[in-house]
Amino acid sequence: MADTPQIFGSMVFSDSVMKERLPRETYQALRRTMQTGKKLDPALANVVANAMKDWAVEKGATHFTHWFQPMTGITAEKHDSFISPTAEGNVIMEFSGKELVKGEPDASSFPSGGLRATFEARGYTAWDPTSYAFIKDGTLCIPTVFYSYGGEALDKKTPLLRSMEVFSKQAMRILRLFGTEAGRVNTTVGCEQEYFLIDRALYEQRKDLVFCGRTLFGARPPKGQELEDHYFGAIKPRVKEFMRDLDEELWKLGISAKTEHNEVAPAQHELAPIFTTTNIAADHNQLTMEMMKKVARRHGMACLLHEKPFAGVNGSGKHNNWSICTDTGLNLLEPGDSPGENAQFLLFLCAVIKAVDEYQDLLRVSVAGAGNDHRLGASEAPPAIVSMFLGDELTGVLDSIEQGSSCDPKTKEELRVGVHVLPRFPRDATDRNRTSPFAFTGNKFEFRMLGSTHSISGPNTVLNTIVAEALCQFADILEGAGDFPSELHNLIRDTYRQHKRIVFNGNNYSDEWAAEAKRRGLLNLKTTVDALPYLVTEKNIALFQKHHIFSGAEMHSRYEILLENYCKTLNIEALAMLDMVKKDIIPAVCAYSKDLCEGAAAKKALDADLDCDLEWELVSELSSLGSGLYKKARKLESDLLGVKSRGDLKAQADCYKDVVFCDMRELRAAADELELLVGEGYWPFPTYGRLLFGI
Repeated sequence: MADTPQIFGSMVFSDSVMKERLPRETYQALRRTMQTGKKLDPALANVVANAMKDWAVEKGATHFTHWFQPMTGITAEKHDSFISPTAEGNVIMEFSGKELVKGEPDASSFPSGGLRATFEARGYTAWDPTSYAFIKDGTLCIPTVFYSYGGEALDKKTPLLRSMEVFSKQAMRILRLFGTEAGRVNTTVGCEQEYFLIDRALYEQRKDLVFCGRTLFGARPPKGQELEDHYFGAIKPRVKEFMRDLDEELWKLGISAKTEHNEVAPAQHELAPIFTTTNIAADHNQLTMEMMKKVARRHGMACLLHEKPFAGVNGSGKHNNWSICTDTGLNLLEPGDSPGENAQFLLFLCAVIKAVDEYQDLLRVSVAGAGNDHRLGASEAPPAIVSMFLGDELTGVLDSIEQGSSCDPKTKEELRVGVHVLPRFPRDATDRNRTSPFAFTGNKFEFRMLGSTHSISGPNTVLNTIVAEALCQFADILEGAGDFPSELHNLIRDTYRQHKRIVFNGNNYSDEWAAEAKRRGLLNLKTTVDALPYLVTEKNIALFQKHHIFSGAEMHSRYEILLENYCKTLNIEALAMLDMVKKDIIPAVCAYSKDLCEGAAAKKALDADLDCDLEWELVSELSSLGSGLYKKARKLESDLLGVKSRGDLKAQADCYKDVVFCDMRELRAAADELELLVGEGYWPFPTYGRLLFGI
């Protein structure tokens, strides 16, 4: 491996590169744009573009692309070369400020939820100077936003950037009240990424993995994760080589891949980076997923990012560690050492509590998807009921403030915010609750509900916006306060009293919690189809319109896209199941049954008294199960054809959820039972045992 400090960020047009290659005035203007969001003078864009092109060409780049994040959940890019013809018939390498700042990809071929029609193709990409350009596969990639001819956001990045601006504005209002010096407040994210690695040759023999990213069939092997011997275990040499190669590729792109280890399930692993601002973290996570797949292929493996590629073992999530930091380096979710800092911390903490309680539906919607429906609720994945874990010590402090009592048994003094009795919190004042959807872990919140394939832009757009709204309401109250300390104390007390129902420090998997959550009035949106309608409620549309994150049309478009994606996913999976049953499983069962019959006949021909009970019983059971499998396949096929007659998209999604998915589950159960009877040499697909333990 090359020298790490030398290669880190070597493919990024980073701050140090800009400082070296740009004129001082241009560099300072670009830095102001990055730090404050002020527009860059178009005259300077040509200077930046030329320097960027020269640097990229020196690195071997021949093309550039506007790299953006459409609502497919992945990234998109259209490549153009730097070449420009001359009058002499030669070419020169050129890149203008106009090409840097703006592009025009086709906007009709991406999901738009009705914002664009097929004949309305014009869309634009616009340079996002808050994210650094980078080189990938010989192409200069320029991070951009993507919007329609009518100005509607067609991507995931634009709303995220809007939410960060709104958050900073509202957080600064609070900081000014406390006299805290800062020029800007950023939300930061460290995103843990879970994934599976399997042998590529085995992967290519599984139609379900190729078409759907998860196994649609597969009997449980004799051993799964029961012995808990994979988590943090010694990393296999082949996997370690993959991780070493992946680290190098990520480090070149300036992605601070830090921690890697085996996860709980066999063949499952995790990578975690160091925290960075949320928009950069979103870019980096998209690149991380892309590089995982690319590097895995290079090593003869397949990287599976589906939330539940294998039944019976842990699925994969994406733990979104979210915090709040000023541009001076102050973490506003750090409890701190002094009473004044504690008071400020408690106010921001209460803003998060209020936001999560009032907009639990939006947080659930932000992680909705057909894949995540398989994962939520067990095996270290949180349930669909949104709640917060604060830990006993922090909850005790808030309880004491609410009750007007002391949290220290040695003193009878009433606990009030900002006085000496408020205790100092150690950095890790809380335990870690791995069943909690939203857990405070010392100086950040870990949002554990995200699925492994999710773009983190959506959940963080929601999180930034809902907390910004709470801070806005707090600032409106406190800015007009006559007695600030008293008003602050009352605000913290009343907010916790009104929203403490969302706080739960126990076992989120227990039946008792489900019953208790219902009693508290918390939502239990078990599936994507249950959750999505909440995206377009009057309350939630009003929230996003107030802060100019989404228009009503943009909200409805995302509802349509998510609902349509759910339907398409279930449809593809059902069709893949039918294909595998008809073309592979039934022929395998028939071939094995035929050979059993011929074997029995041969034994009888040799000696009529030879015992053939084994063959007869196996054939009888195979015949019965095979017949049942075929009938279940026919039912799935019939119900699948009937979906389109169900009316609107929501009715179709309900049909997929309530009818088609149940058919698929029954079909799988029948096929998995047959797998345990059919000889391994006859079964047409690599088994779970080979897939999970084959590397």
